[in-house]
Formats: sequence, structure tokens, C-alpha cells
Amino acid sequence: MFGRKKKLDDLMAQLRPDLSRESLGVGPGFPGVAPNPLLSSEARKRNAELRTGALALGVLVDWREVNSNPRVVLMFDVETADGISFRGVADEALTITELTRLAPGQTLPVRYRPAVMDHYVALARDADPARVQQLSDEIARRKRA
Repeated sequence: MFGRKKKLDDLMAQLRPDLSRESLGVGPGFPGVAPNPLLSSEARKRNAELRTGALALGVLVDWREVNSNPRVVLMFDVETADGISFRGVADEALTITELTRLAPGQTLPVRYRPAVMDHYVALARDADPARVQQLSDEIARRKRA
């Protein structure tokens, strides 16, 4: 069916204007937020790739609740070890406790796919604290230079 993919990509933005590309602060290259990532094969593949992606640091800008699971879309200003900065969007299921601890300006480790660079990131819950500190020091050193 012609035009079907475009309609699905824009469905979430139509249903929830607060989750549109413009509202999230990403460009037209962002594929969009899946209405149900568990049913989307592309979203499942992307999430599997993000679990093994490169480590970066994200400063939380804002978040939007998608449903009461609570599934949230988190917006980050991401900085990589290579000095690349971009707006990252993470689609995560959080516990109520994690949700109440969110605060703008908070720095969290995230993973991204350097080969794709589509604005998608995922929280790096498995990241080694020593590696996160090393990455933070590298980024701070580069900013001072």
C-alpha cells in the first residue's frame, strides 16, 4: 500500500502533538515515536541495537509521559566521546520511583548508534560507573581545551 509507512510514522504526532518532531526538538530525519514499540519490528530491532550501542552522556532536557505504565519519552542533549553533540530521544518504560527522580539538567549515561545517528538513544542502565566517570572526564577535558 502506497504511503502507508509515512502515515504510520506520523500517527503518533497526530495523536499526540507533544510528541511531534518539532516538539521533541529533532529534525525531519527522526523516524518518530512508535505508538506501541512492542508491536513494531523496527522498534524492537532498534532497541536491541541500542542495548549494545556506544556510550555517551545525556543531559535531561524534558520528558513526556506516553501512557500510565509509565512509558515516557525522554529528551537529552547528548555529548559523545568523539565530541559530537545532538538531541537524543529515548523511549523508556520507567518505574514510578525512577519517574519521580527525573529532573531537568540531570546527566545520565545513554547509548546511541554511531552508524545511524537518528536521534534515538537508550538509557545505559548497565553502564560501568568507572567507564561513565572516564567518559565524563574526557568530555570535560575536551571542553576546557
